[in-house]
Amino acid sequence: MLHALPAPLRLAARALGLPTLDGMLLGRHRAIDALLEDEIAAGRVGQVLELAAGLSPRGWRFTERHAGLVYLETDLPEMAARKRAALAEIGRPPGHRVAELDALAADGPQSLGAVTAALDPGAGLAVIAEGLLSYLPREAVLGLWSSTARELGRFAHGVHLADLHVGQDAPALLTHLATGALSAFVRSPVAVHFATAADARAALVGAGFAEADVRRASAHPASAGLRGAEHVRVVRAVR
Repeated sequence: MLHALPAPLRLAARALGLPTLDGMLLGRHRAIDALLEDEIAAGRVGQVLELAAGLSPRGWRFTERHAGLVYLETDLPEMAARKRAALAEIGRPPGHRVAELDALAADGPQSLGAVTAALDPGAGLAVIAEGLLSYLPREAVLGLWSSTARELGRFAHGVHLADLHVGQDAPALLTHLATGALSAFVRSPVAVHFATAADARAALVGAGFAEADVRRASAHPASAGLRGAEHVRVVRAVR
């Protein structure tokens, strides 16, 4: 419904060369995919854990391209069950599986630490979060980054890939209108937690990452030409 209702406005914006929601969503998705592909091709990553994976086909696509890749899709129990059933119907290799994970759990069987304990510390790990951080309170984002950095530190190589919105990338009025509409639709607050990319980068380093890039998705060649990709950032943080 959210995608279909403003379709005429999207068509007009596309015709006028203005930013679109589709451009933003595709921009972040393609940039994250390209960064993950780079990590795998370089031999740094042999395992992927995707937070709040939902019904995204990323795990299917990457395990089709990389036969030996371990890809662990995670979500809350109800969605994890739906995804597990869908993948079982398709038929997947043993390395492509689903686990229950609550990104806000500090401990217990659904915590990040418990789920990553089943992975091989001798192989590099990428933790992906797409479309998640804006739905969390600021303190939860900082807590998730701290736990992600801590867990990635147990692996031969650790990288975190995510999308993020920062205040400097859109006029304040547009940001408030967009987040207000989306919050009403999903019945959950949606927030912009950092005023600038530099603020977000400092928070990532403060959470325990050795280095962090917070670049516009439009800066990546994979997202070239997508109007709207300039309004979303892609995080690459290395442990």
